[in-house]
Amino acid sequence: MKREPDLVDAETGVGHANEPHRARRVAESFGVDAARYDRTRPSYPEALVARVVAASPGPRVVDVGCGTGIVARLLRAAGCQVLGVEVDARMAEFARQGGLEVEVAAFEDWEPAGRVFDAVVSGQSWHWVDPVKGAANAARALRPGGRLAVFWNAFAPPPEIAEAFASVYRHVAPDLPFSPWAAPTLDADAALAARAVDGMQAAGGFGDAEQWRFGWERTYSRDDWIDQVPTHGGHSQLPTAQLNQLLAGLGAAFDVFGGSITMPYVTLAVTAERTG
Repeated sequence: MKREPDLVDAETGVGHANEPHRARRVAESFGVDAARYDRTRPSYPEALVARVVAASPGPRVVDVGCGTGIVARLLRAAGCQVLGVEVDARMAEFARQGGLEVEVAAFEDWEPAGRVFDAVVSGQSWHWVDPVKGAANAARALRPGGRLAVFWNAFAPPPEIAEAFASVYRHVAPDLPFSPWAAPTLDADAALAARAVDGMQAAGGFGDAEQWRFGWERTYSRDDWIDQVPTHGGHSQLPTAQLNQLLAGLGAAFDVFGGSITMPYVTLAVTAERTG
């Protein structure tokens, strides 16, 4: 989910640019191949995890849209007690197999049931949640002084790489509403961050929001890159022949860069403290 009307990428929908959480069919499609998602999706920088933990008053954390448990495992390794909330039962089951506790629900409908937490986090998922209802439910679950922190990984590639991949999408899948190269993803995530801030302010119960940024890199081989492409929003709904053509085109574009690329990322976080 993402952005302004012309800003669309792997997590957004063209028809839902201003209300991405309404694209429920896509939001609930990632469990088609949960193992691939877990294997190929990028992690998050240690500095982000450390900062969230340091800014929270205790170890009890709710991970919204926990998926296969990528964020939850990082937090658990940092000493947190993590409860996942995940709308896709297939993703939830994968996370449980890794020893995580997960409740299946859309976060807007999830009930804290009297439980109180020190942090509510969401990695690469908050755009699938109604920004006002989600923030209001987070406020219900958090103790005073608790922290809401939502964050996204954004590609920050050199222009020649971005254009090469975008050209393949324009040629093979011009109508795909979730192309990760339709617009710069850092711009897209900035728009998502702004929506998150607005949602927190509208919901009430939070102090002033802050934005944190963390730059990092990941090196991909050709096979690594192709392996993760089908995990992006909307790709699993392409006809098999079209998806195969897309992957072949991206592979050929990748080869131009020598069979390996180091992809710069920026992790953008929006966070606010629960007021008394």
